Amino acid sequence: MNKSAVYSISYGLFVLTASQGDKDNGCIINTLIQQTSTPMQVSITVNKANLTHDMIKETGKFNVSVIDDTAPFELFSHFGMQSGKTAQKFGTPDSYKFMPHYSENGLIYLKAYTNAFMSGKVVREIDLGTHTMFIAELTDGEVLSKNPSMTYAKYHAEVKPKPKKPAKSGYVCKICGYIYEGEELPSDFVCPVCKHGASDFEKL
Repeated sequence: MNKSAVYSISYGLFVLTASQGDKDNGCIINTLIQQTSTPMQVSITVNKANLTHDMIKETGKFNVSVIDDTAPFELFSHFGMQSGKTAQKFGTPDSYKFMPHYSENGLIYLKAYTNAFMSGKVVREIDLGTHTMFIAELTDGEVLSKNPSMTYAKYHAEVKPKPKKPAKSGYVCKICGYIYEGEELPSDFVCPVCKHGASDFEKL
């Protein structure tokens, strides 16, 4: 099977935010899907290694901001290429450029580089092994701009920097661009940045 076939599926990109205690957090996802219209329900699928996953599992609520096609790579690196377990995603000087605001559910959403936000209350969870699918009823939402949504294809073609050729041989993650240096990539290797497995790497 050629696993690259799934890259032909059209995706959007989103900033998923949650909060627990006194910590706000966010991560990048590409799995927001409307499931029903009455009631209005959506699903998100989140890697269990993400702090945002644990926050949603504990609190049962989240916000999702729809990234628009004006978003710079800096937004993706800030929310998608560092872990909330070791980094502060909000409350730092560089986070204010994304114009974080609080919605009625007490969670942050982004007003910069996004065209809409939605608030979800989890009504069902499905364990998918490495990920959890959260099905949620929408409790709030607003259109923020008329800018088109960022697509996964545009992000890879026009926004994500092309990897620089390393001095040594290695493998590059086709998802985030992380480079593993070495002659052989272990079959159980997991990207430390985006958490994708060895099948999503290609030899440089």
